Amino acid sequence: MRMSHVYQPVMLMTLLEKNGKASTTEIAKSILEHDESQIEYYEKIVGNMVGRVLRNHGLVKKEGSDYFLCLDKNLANEETAYLIELCREKLFEYQSKRGEQIWQHRKVSSGYISGTLKFEVLSQQCRALLMSS
Repeated sequence: MRMSHVYQPVMLMTLLEKNGKASTTEIAKSILEHDESQIEYYEKIVGNMVGRVLRNHGLVKKEGSDYFLCLDKNLANEETAYLIELCREKLFEYQSKRGEQIWQHRKVSSGYISGTLKFEVLSQQCRALLMSS
């Protein structure tokens, strides 16, 4: 098996872990777990947007790379469950209101571009730059 990325072993591991059958979504999520660029992207979102807003509202504080809830007391399990349910309701409400548009900004194009095609285009651009120098 000739590999050009992590996709093949990750897909095979997922299928093996799921007794030989996995949905496209399950495989995609497994690949996502191995995609450091996505983790880095969302680390920037946490630091530059989400974390900053919640800090400004006094809901969280940051020490180093860790975030903490700003609580005056420890929450009972029931209180924690209630607050998580409120967050779930807000999330569902927002998703219902916005639908598919929530993630449209992340969709660069509507079609798939193969790695081979991307490589060919970049190679041509590099050659053109080198020839013009």
